[in-house]
Parts: sequence; structure tokens; C-alpha cells
Amino acid sequence: MRVMVLVKATKDSESGTLPSAELLEAMGKFNEQLINAGIMLIGDGLKPSSNGKRIAFDGPSRAVIDGPFAETRELVAGFWIWQVKDLDEAVEWAKRCPNPMPGPGELEIRPLYEVADFSDVITPEHAERIHNHRQNTPGY
Repeated sequence: MRVMVLVKATKDSESGTLPSAELLEAMGKFNEQLINAGIMLIGDGLKPSSNGKRIAFDGPSRAVIDGPFAETRELVAGFWIWQVKDLDEAVEWAKRCPNPMPGPGELEIRPLYEVADFSDVITPEHAERIHNHRQNTPGY
């Protein structure tokens, strides 16, 4: 099972405050443990939403919205993609994570869809193409 672990943004992360050297070291050690355990597939931090853009869809029209975006607590400051046996294992690893923020912080764990989840709506050929793509794409 693959999951995305989202590091929720805070006022500090949205203001562009960089983590301390101690936090960077602690997170580096945690990431190393994840890699050594075969859990971490990919992970990274995100710049504040003031550096980002959103694309809003309404039928055929598209609107570009410049950051920063409101509702800091709903934004993401970083992420990992983990390969775990189940959601319980992901929770156990997440509980070992150093607090990624200088103050209160929060992680969110969300399972990714797998090809098998769509077995009723995709053809075997399409499923095979997806499988082959994932085999040849780093981070899958």
C-alpha cells in the first residue's frame, strides 16, 4: 500500500521561516530510517504558497490564481510517499517523526489509489500500461 504523508503548513512555514539546523538534522535522520526500512519512496518540502499558483477549472475555462492562499491550516508544507503494508504501519512511522514545525504541527496520511481500485472501470490493457509506466518511473 502506498500512502502520501502530508506535512500541514503553519504560519511559520507560510512565512518562509526555514527550519533550524537541529530540526533539519533530526528530519534527515528520520528520513534515513525510512529509506533503510524500505518505506520512503520520495519526499520533499514545499516553498510557501506565496510562491505557488492554482488553476481553477469551470467547464472549459481555466483561471490562474496567484498565491499566497488563505486558510494556512489547509495548506501543505511538505510530503512523503511511503510504501507500507497497511495504514497502521504508516501511523506507527508517523508517530516516530520529529515535529516538522517549530510549534504545533500536524501530519495527514492518505492512501493512494492503486490500479486494483479501478478494476471495474479500466481494461486489462490500460492496467498493464499503468503498471509498466510505474515500473519505469523513479519514485513509484
